This record gives sequence, C-alpha cells and structure tokens, in this order.
Amino acid sequence: MARASGIGSLPGTDIREALKGVRDILGDGQLPYLPELPARGPGSDMVGRAAGLLVDLHVDLQPSGWRFVERPGRDAERTAALWRQDLDELAEAFDGYEGDLKVQSTGPWTLAATIELNRGEKAVADEGAVRDIVGSLAEGLREHLGRVQALVPGARLWLQLDEPSLPAVLEGRLSTASGYGHLRAVDPQVVAGGLRDVLAAAPDADATVVHCCDRGIPLPLLRQSGTAAIALDTTGLSPQRWESVAATVEDGVAVWPGCLPTDGSGSVRAAVEEVERGWADAGMPRAGLDALVATPACGLAGLTPDGAWRVQRAAVDVAAEWSERAEG
Repeated sequence: MARASGIGSLPGTDIREALKGVRDILGDGQLPYLPELPARGPGSDMVGRAAGLLVDLHVDLQPSGWRFVERPGRDAERTAALWRQDLDELAEAFDGYEGDLKVQSTGPWTLAATIELNRGEKAVADEGAVRDIVGSLAEGLREHLGRVQALVPGARLWLQLDEPSLPAVLEGRLSTASGYGHLRAVDPQVVAGGLRDVLAAAPDADATVVHCCDRGIPLPLLRQSGTAAIALDTTGLSPQRWESVAATVEDGVAVWPGCLPTDGSGSVRAAVEEVERGWADAGMPRAGLDALVATPACGLAGLTPDGAWRVQRAAVDVAAEWSERAEG
C-alpha cells in the first residue's frame, strides 16, 4: 500500500501541537515523523539541530553562521534544551504507538558544506574535518535513535538524512571564505562512503532514506550509498530524470516522490497524475505505484499551520489514489 509522510519541517513554535497534528494525520498506517520547527530560532534550524547531535564536536553561532569551537556554549545549551523538549513531547504524543516513525537529521555533507572551521573556511575543505563530522554524526545518531526507541518502544524507526547541499559539494559550487573562488569538488566515492557510514547508525538498514530537493540530485551516487529509499522533488521532473528514477527502483531502492509543491499550490489530482504519467513513460508497471511514499517536495515551514496541514493531508489522499490505481 502506498503511504504518505512529510519531509520534516513545519511552521510554528509549538512542538506539542505539531506532534499532535502529525499523529492525527499520519498515525494510522502512514509514516509519521518527529517534526522540526525552525521558527523557534537558532538550534531549531536544520544545521544547528543536527550539530546538537554531534559527539565531541561543538558549534557556536557566529554572524556568518555556525562555526566549530573548542567547547560548548550558550548555543549548545539552547539546542540541547530544545531537543529535550521535543523528546519529552514525542513520548507523550506517541505513547502506546506501534508502527513506523521517522527521525530526520541533516546529513554529513550538508553539515560540512555549511559549518565553518575556526579560520572561516567551510569544513568540507578539510578532509580531516569531514572524517570527524562523519564519525561524530554517526555516533550521535546511534545514541539519539536509542533514546527515541526507549521513549517509543513500539516504533520501527526510520532515519532520514537531509542533503540539500549534496550537488554543490559534488560539483565544486561552494564558495571559498574569500568569495573569490570555489572549493574543490569532493570525489563521489568519498561522498557515498560518508553517507554509508552515517546511514549505518540506523537500527534497521531497510528503514533509511536520503532526501535531496535539489534538481541536480545525484541518483546514481545515492543508489551506491546503502540507503533503502530516496526522497526527491518530482514536481516538473523531466523524462530523463524519470528514467533515472526507474533505474533507481530497478536497483532495489525505493522512491519517495515529493509531488506536492511546498507553497501549497498543488492539488491531489495533479500530483497523482504527474507521478503516474512519469512512472508509466519510464516503463514502470502501474502496480509499482503501490510501493511509493507521497510527500511534499520539501519542508513546509514557509506555510501557515493550516496550509501545512492541508498539504500533509493531500499527501495522504495522493497515496490512497496511487494504491487504488495500482490495483486497476
């Protein structure tokens, strides 16, 4: 049966209300998730939130963004407090829950492309720093997922890595600290290996997903990363990209179509038919629609709460329609 999920971010600052909405809409046979609320400020943004999970690596918020520092400070304390609040509310909202539950984290390459070293350059420019990020994030996620499992013992946990900066890392499009040049592109095999090491933190290798909403998402590389699924923006996808999607499915990697625009302008019918048409044109059988997970194209933090819930409910309706058409 096709299912629905969300990418992670939602509007607002009330984690209790956000979790209640996720449980109400996605808690019955869908794939609910622990939401992210970036409107709460530093430490709730995707980079600061993930940096708060790093083991023995500390960050501080500078005017230019997040930067590695020698010891934790007030920013780390604030992030840790937000995480404690989120997990306390998760335990209450999902008390007695049995089923799939997704937890998101920024992936190692987007962290390395965003967090600065103390000299001001992005961490991705330093091979040693990248190795430290990969190892630290993997260890931190193992600990984090263990805490979530203890709080919701009936859940089968999914790990989602968000990698919006992955194409820029691979193509050498990241600017140097001076702004006059670009950092060297990272070898694809090194990138795949880093993803593989972090995904290994998941308790179930068949419950992992990498999300990238960039149009240049490197599907062939992600198929080599060991992820069980790939979440991508399928709105306006070209026929050539649909062929790459077909190759992904043929390689045994599931696809989560981000078929609903994050501005709330999409409709259930348009999302259903666009994916079904691309699926068929790429030579894939209609029965395969039953294995898809419908999501928004990216996070929904830019909408109003009502708008975000409309998109999330639309994803449930899209999944139901795919399931029906798969049987036809």
